[in-house]
Formats: sequence, structure tokens, C-alpha cells
Amino acid sequence: MTTTQSSPTAAGSGSSATEAFRAGRAPTPGAPAVPPERVSAVVSSLLAGIHRTIRTESVTYDEFQAAKQYLIDVGEGGEWPLLLDVFVEHVVEEVAAADQDGTKGSILGPYYLPGQARSTSPATLPQRADEPGTRLVFSGQVRGTDGDPLPGAEIDIWQADDQGYYSGFAPHLPDGNLRGVVVADGQGRFEIHTIEPAPYQIPTDGPTGTLIEAAGWHPWRPAHLHLLVRAPGYRTVTTQLYFRGGEWLDSDVASATKPELVLDPVDAGDGTCTVEYDFTLEPA
Repeated sequence: MTTTQSSPTAAGSGSSATEAFRAGRAPTPGAPAVPPERVSAVVSSLLAGIHRTIRTESVTYDEFQAAKQYLIDVGEGGEWPLLLDVFVEHVVEEVAAADQDGTKGSILGPYYLPGQARSTSPATLPQRADEPGTRLVFSGQVRGTDGDPLPGAEIDIWQADDQGYYSGFAPHLPDGNLRGVVVADGQGRFEIHTIEPAPYQIPTDGPTGTLIEAAGWHPWRPAHLHLLVRAPGYRTVTTQLYFRGGEWLDSDVASATKPELVLDPVDAGDGTCTVEYDFTLEPA
């Protein structure tokens, strides 16, 4: 993508997110189907919650028809991944994390793209020759819950640029910009050179934005790094790391921030900030 359009639209982001989600959901041969009893239990509970809301809020027919039209608009706009990732995924992650050890997780979000360029640590994320933004050196170590380092652990990292745009979802950015898979060294240590991401607002020119405006909410996410940290034989950690003192840290529209995931960058005095964060993976 080398066009000069600078502002991604909700329709474009929704289409890209839907395509990426479908690509990542290819059926696994031999994977067990969801049992009918589980489908019945979850769907019945979901419907009961909707019915309870209709009764509690005395939802009118006009409001019901407006909701029906809204759901149609979300589907036609390709925004289901965006809507669900922003407003629902954080609770799914919370439930999944209840019996997990190791580094705290967070939501995956709609902007992950698999198959990015691999490099060994120390590594610089792919970026434009004149990539704007404050230089950031992000380093740390990946260990198991027993404290032993995990040689060759992979840090799959992606982030927004200093204007809040993601490659693959903003037409003006080259493919793979500020995305990569970094392989840690023999002691599980890694060093990644990148730039500090900016806060961003989720696309608001589609149905998700319409809902946010109608409810009087704000559409902003605090600046963050996305990560999938993995090693053979260990549970992959899906998480996000935030920046202390950043805007929207206490009012993230996606409700995905956690105190344990906040970084505290140090100014190196040469226009670069450094930050360290270690990851702990539990056996699969």
C-alpha cells in the first residue's frame, strides 16, 4: 500500500479486520466441534440477558427497530470484529485469565496480522526511512514460571505509528510497517528498536462510531504496544503494554488496561526512550 490517503475509514478498517479474522479462523483438521449443550447454554444465557434488558429498560418498538437496523449496519459495514473487540473481548479475556499464571494478558484487538517479517534480537521493526516519532528501545527477557529463561522465544509485536495508524489498515502506510516477529537469544532476552506509538481513536465514521456518539462516550485508546509472546510447550501470552502518564490510560474505550501492563520509559538523553519488561509463560 503506497497510496497517499492518510485517514483510514471505518469501512476500510472493518473490511481489513474481517478479512484478517477469517484468515486466522481457518478450520483445524480434527478440531472438536462445540457440543450442542454448550451452544444451548451460552445462547440461552445471552438471550435471557437481552430479554432482561428489554424488560428492565422498557424498550419500545421504535427502539427495537432502531437496534435491528443498527445490527444490520454493523454487518454491512464489516465492523463486527471492531465492535466486539472494543466492547466485549476484554471480558472474554478476563474470564480466560482467571485460571492462568504468568504475565497478565489483554485483548488481541482487530489489528493483528499474522505472517510478519522475522528477525533475531537485537532487531529494528520494519519502518519507513523517515519514520516520525520518538525512538524507543524495548528490551526484556522471556522466562517460564519456574524462572528458567526460554531460548528462542518469539515476540510477535505490532503497533500504531506516531499518528495512531496501523499498517494494513491505513492506506498510506507500507505493508508490515512497525510489525514483526523478534526471536529472543539463547537466554530468552530481546531488544527491539521502534518508535513510541500514539494514542488513537477507533474509526468513528461507521456504525461503531455512531453508537459511541449516541451514548456520549469517547472513542480513544491509550498508546500501547501489542504483543503475542510464545515458546514451544508454553501457553502464548496475548497482551498490550501501555505508557505511564499517557492520555486515556484511565478511560480506555476498550476497557483493556491493567496496572501490571503499564511501562515507565526512561529518557536516554539522546532523543531515545528505553523501557524494560519481562514476560513469564506458563507450561501449556
